[in-house]
Amino acid sequence: MDYKFATLEDIEVLTSSRVEVLRAANKLSDSVDMSQVEKESFEYYKKALADGSHVAILVMDGDVVVGAGGISYYTVMPTFHNPTGKKAYVMNMYTRPDYRRQGIAMKTLDLLIKDAKEKGIQEITLEATDMGKPLYEKYGFTIMKSEMELI
Repeated sequence: MDYKFATLEDIEVLTSSRVEVLRAANKLSDSVDMSQVEKESFEYYKKALADGSHVAILVMDGDVVVGAGGISYYTVMPTFHNPTGKKAYVMNMYTRPDYRRQGIAMKTLDLLIKDAKEKGIQEITLEATDMGKPLYEKYGFTIMKSEMELI
């Protein structure tokens, strides 16, 4: 397997991978229209890869994408526990079913976390599917008790 940090040249592959991840995570059939998500994801990658606010990894088996992962960087108002205000959010973690249980997701996650730590970011969060929770718990992520969401 080749773990590749994506560049602007990889936008098409990243965008199609993003749609595949969302279909899998949300159990969506191919008949569900994802054209707006695809368009917005393309624009997101174009901006975020250029300005460094997102890092993506593509896992390749030859010319075939078999896994992916990303991490988005952002800043909030500094706090006592996070005096820089810098944060990271892991997203778009995916391994094709026929490549699972080979350590691909763990290695991808490790590369993303190392990238964040090299940037001096200590506060890293993610949203986990039921399938992904064991991986993240094994890595050391814990369930957040104080965060809330308005939908």
